[in-house]
Amino acid sequence: MHGVGNGKKAKIVAVTSGGKVLESCKINNFDAIVVPGGMPPRSCLGYSLTQLFFILGFHKIINNNYVADLENAIKLIDSEEQSIIAESNSIAQKLLGKLPVIYATTYNEGIAIRFRQQLNENSKVLCWHHIIPEMNHNELVGWTEKNENLSVLIFLDKDDYSRNLARVDINKEVIKKYTSSITEIYSKGNSIIEKAIYFIHLGDWISVALAELRGVDAVEVNVINHLKSKLSEI
Repeated sequence: MHGVGNGKKAKIVAVTSGGKVLESCKINNFDAIVVPGGMPPRSCLGYSLTQLFFILGFHKIINNNYVADLENAIKLIDSEEQSIIAESNSIAQKLLGKLPVIYATTYNEGIAIRFRQQLNENSKVLCWHHIIPEMNHNELVGWTEKNENLSVLIFLDKDDYSRNLARVDINKEVIKKYTSSITEIYSKGNSIIEKAIYFIHLGDWISVALAELRGVDAVEVNVINHLKSKLSEI
């Protein structure tokens, strides 16, 4: 980070749990928000994501509506806790022993990516994701062979663009010819932030439930630590 942004007069703000990033901020006189450390980054999204909203709000890049949306999102996942756990356990059963295929519409691509990564890291499984309508230009053509080892999950928002919802229905007609495991996951909440946090929370629970079913440690990422160790020797 040394010297970064000085020439362009960029405003640099770090969200960090300490270490070299915080040290560099102090040296370069960059702003820094310190969050609790000692946990896997993927389990600290509540800290990191919240800080990003407040940074953008402080610099007037976004309005302050996010505060109420975040508070409502907390109330939502608290009130839905038992149903979220029940649904996650049910979906994890459908994924056990299968290769998950994750689909979402364009505005929920970040949700699909997060869920894929949580299945990778927590559940220790391979999977893939694609986005509707983009996958209609290529991947849909690949659905040509019966394969009951595939389990499709589709993240849906009833308020999504009507043509995309129509695409989902048509896609399901094609896909169900080749696998019987298709699960639709619907958002809850009133705002984009509420819906996204609900999706993320549910997806995280699914990944942990699947880890338990597979008898693996959801926290362990030894292979990534091995990669970092090897790279540090170069």
